[in-house]
Amino acid sequence: MSEWKRKRFWKQATETEAEGGFSVLLDGRPIMTPAKAALILPTRPMARAVAAEWNAQGDEIDPRAMPVTQSANSAIDKVTPQRDEVAALIAAYGETDLLCYRADGPEGLIARQAEAWDPLLQRAEAELGTPLLVTTGIIHQSQPAESLSRFAALVAGQSVFGLTALHDLVALSGSLIIGLAAIRGWDLPENLWPVSRIDEAWQAEHWGVDEEAAALAESKRAAFMQAHRFFTLTRAAA
Repeated sequence: MSEWKRKRFWKQATETEAEGGFSVLLDGRPIMTPAKAALILPTRPMARAVAAEWNAQGDEIDPRAMPVTQSANSAIDKVTPQRDEVAALIAAYGETDLLCYRADGPEGLIARQAEAWDPLLQRAEAELGTPLLVTTGIIHQSQPAESLSRFAALVAGQSVFGLTALHDLVALSGSLIIGLAAIRGWDLPENLWPVSRIDEAWQAEHWGVDEEAAALAESKRAAFMQAHRFFTLTRAAA
């Protein structure tokens, strides 16, 4: 028996100004989130992107082809009701940031991690005031309380839409520093993503590529890029 699929029921999606921001209309009717809240977006470019996703749908609706819509729904339905909890979850990555846990061998991997990770840690210390301690192995390294407090304040200062994007950037990369680097424009997302995959790339080079792992990595890379795009839409000018 074939799975039921929702059919397209509108002809045209358009963005429009709305109270508190911007909205998208389907044949003149505003879109609602899955939780039946008004889909109010922070910028016109984000509303335009959402409208484009709805206009691009075929006869059957494919939610996977609507990443901006999905992220906006998450921001409103999931992040807004538990903003403080989400912010705390993101900031907690600073306690165990990927960039702080180094291999104890071989020398080539040690050097590669240092080359990619040290500049980001140094920039975070210089620009954010968040020095972090580096260790080898997986044993927990306590971090300076002032740095963790600074991280918490930086994260809490994001909008709910910004938090939604930052959560994905951090969770996918395993690094709060990489997530903050992405939203602060320290480097392009396509350059930052490989920085989070140093260990995996080393393994693939020396032991061969696992096709299943490579497919999963590509899926995560695409999600990282999309999260960065969503963040830029939260700040984009009309």
